[in-house]
Amino acid sequence: MTEKKDRPLGDLFSELIQETRTLFKKEVELMRVELSEKVEGLKKDLIAVGIAAVLLYAGLLTFIAAMVFGLAVFIPLWLSALLISIVFIGIGGALLVKAKKDVSQMKLTPEKSKETFKETAQWAKAQMKPVK
Repeated sequence: MTEKKDRPLGDLFSELIQETRTLFKKEVELMRVELSEKVEGLKKDLIAVGIAAVLLYAGLLTFIAAMVFGLAVFIPLWLSALLISIVFIGIGGALLVKAKKDVSQMKLTPEKSKETFKETAQWAKAQMKPVK
């Protein structure tokens, strides 16, 4: 193979374009892999959260029933159920507001791929500038 300085400018430019395409393809592939890994991890976490939520819900319902019947020893059953439900609705509402805030602040963008993609684009632009 001849050295780059002995090759025609057209060949060098074609090679640069081909290598830039390859680099961009690799960047896109990296981004896809990174997003795939994040989605897979998120899926596992969501399954665990779902199972935990079902178990907690069953336990909470049992606990609420025990609280209602326990309080009904001192006040009428309907009033006991009303007071306990107001307390749990308040707690649930507060937790929902906090969870909504946390989810809205979550970042799912592939930061590494995003940065390397920017760097590659800048490098490619610099390579395309005509040599004086």
